[in-house]
Amino acid sequence: MKYNRIYAILMATTLSATAFAESETEKIVTEPAAEVSEASQLNMDNGVIPIADDRGFTLQSNDGNFVFKPYLFIQSTLSYKYYDDEGLDKAYNQDNVANSGFAIPYAIIGFTGKAFGKIDYNVCVNAAASGGNILQQAWIDYAAMPELRFRVGKFKTPFTHAYLTTLGETLFSSLPTSLTAQAILPHSLNAVTPGIGTGFDLGVEVHGFIANKFGYEVGIWNGTGSAQNGATKGLSDDNHLPSLMYAGRLTFQPKGAMPMTQGNPKLLHEDKMLFGISANFNNEAESESTNDFRAGFEFAMLKNRWYLGLEAYYMHIGFTDRQKIDDTYNYWGGYAQVGYFVHPQVQLGLRYDLYDRNGSSKDGILNMPAATVNYFIPKTNIKLSAMYQYTGRTGHDTQLDRDLDDLGICTHIAQVMLQYAF
Repeated sequence: MKYNRIYAILMATTLSATAFAESETEKIVTEPAAEVSEASQLNMDNGVIPIADDRGFTLQSNDGNFVFKPYLFIQSTLSYKYYDDEGLDKAYNQDNVANSGFAIPYAIIGFTGKAFGKIDYNVCVNAAASGGNILQQAWIDYAAMPELRFRVGKFKTPFTHAYLTTLGETLFSSLPTSLTAQAILPHSLNAVTPGIGTGFDLGVEVHGFIANKFGYEVGIWNGTGSAQNGATKGLSDDNHLPSLMYAGRLTFQPKGAMPMTQGNPKLLHEDKMLFGISANFNNEAESESTNDFRAGFEFAMLKNRWYLGLEAYYMHIGFTDRQKIDDTYNYWGGYAQVGYFVHPQVQLGLRYDLYDRNGSSKDGILNMPAATVNYFIPKTNIKLSAMYQYTGRTGHDTQLDRDLDDLGICTHIAQVMLQYAF
């Protein structure tokens, strides 16, 4: 019944928007105007696929004040994951090969567009997810002026270039492990599983782009992540502030706005660059057990067929007073990656990922080299990707520390992904 209601809402909205567009002397946009730059044509603000390219169709009024674009995004993967012996109980016939086979991480249907010349909007559901993650995004963005915009709803938090990249435009089929794997804490608190990446969340932000060079994003979010769509927070006992996540990001883009892509065959003649810093404080995060502070630096560049990106990030965790634990922990990670189109439809990429998962108080880090090849099938909007990543461990004091550091992380992963966007 839930899926029927969602489908009915989407269909009703589509029909009403189509009727409205017809009353405004509708036109179907299939090819952007020639005088508009490639990056401007491929508006990637919805975070999933470009809004104004040649994928499918876009309904637009003659004055351009109203735009409506339905979209579909599917990713299907075939993975092989091999785990080391530590953490496996051979008495229960636990295998080194696990979490392998076919998967559909994303099956997204949604619509995005503009209204009244001042409002951007995006709503989409991920049918492959469960719980609160089914609603992937739902937001409206009001532009008082290009330098001053207001966004409210469920959307990406302003932290890390890897997460902020358009979903269908990433160099690798999986994000860096340093952003997705949970940190290790030497306390048996099941509710405390902090990670450096933040991703989607519910909140409000003020953002803008000044003088075609300087960007900013400042806002407040629940801090509960994408799996929670309800209001569950209270006041902090420690500092008497609302138990929310406070975040901000500043960017310098000296050559104009850089599209949030790590490789697009339609963008082989761009010359863009981005420098960014970001930080957030999650007040009484992790089920009110810790206060988490994160900070990061990012750099990205598009130069013709080349893409270069690197990031470094830091996380500080301190327990709340009610936990009666005085210890604090610091974690850091980072990666560098490069991509190059050896052919207009073939992109090769390399990535080196580092993660101090056990905290700076202990020696030892994870290092994870990876390689990928992406093939964009012409005139189909299909992207095929194949990647391999190895998880190495170095610098640990004891074999036990070495074994504990990569628990839950596969030593070898080989993955093939097919992606389709409409």
